[in-house]
Amino acid sequence: MTGQKDAGSGKDRGAEGTGGDSGHVVERKATFDQWRAIASRYALLPLRIFLGVTFVYAGLDKLTDPAFFADTGSGSIGEMMRGVRDSSAIPALVDLALNNPTGFGYAIAFGELAVGLGTLFGLFARLAALGGALISLGLWLTVSWQVHPYYLGNDLAYLMSWLPLLLAGAPVLSLDRLLAERRRIR
Repeated sequence: MTGQKDAGSGKDRGAEGTGGDSGHVVERKATFDQWRAIASRYALLPLRIFLGVTFVYAGLDKLTDPAFFADTGSGSIGEMMRGVRDSSAIPALVDLALNNPTGFGYAIAFGELAVGLGTLFGLFARLAALGGALISLGLWLTVSWQVHPYYLGNDLAYLMSWLPLLLAGAPVLSLDRLLAERRRIR
C-alpha cells in the first residue's frame, strides 16, 4: 500500500495506510506516555535513597563518636541540648532529653539508623517515614528552631521531605512490595 494517495486529501497514506506523519506522532506520544508512567512510578526512589543514606550516615556518625554520648564536653549531646534549651520552641522537650542525655543520644542514633535502613530497604516504609518525620520535627522544634531565616535550618526541609514517603510508602524496589506480593500469592 506504500505510495497510494488518500482519495480525500491527495496525501501519501504511507505503509500503514495512515495519513502522513500521524503514525509517528501517535508512536511518539505512546513512547512519551510509557516514559512518563515509568518516571511517575519511580519518582520517590531518589528521595528514598537520599533520606535513607543520610539517616544511616547520621546514625552511624553518632554511634562512632564517643564524645557525642557524653553528658558534657565539646560535641556532646548534653552540651548541645543545654545550648539550645532557651531558644527552642519546646524547652520541656529539651529538659526531657537533659534528664538522660546519653540515653537520648543513643535513642536518636539508633532511631536514625533504623529509619534509614527501613527507608533504604523499603521495609515498613511508612513507619520508617513517620519515624524520620518525628525525628526531624523534634530536631526542628529544638535544635534548629533558633535558625533565622527559617529556611537555613535543614530539619524543617527534612520534615517536609518525609511527608511524600509517609503518604506513598515504598511502592517499588522494596521489601514491603515483595512481602505484599507473597501474601497475594498465598
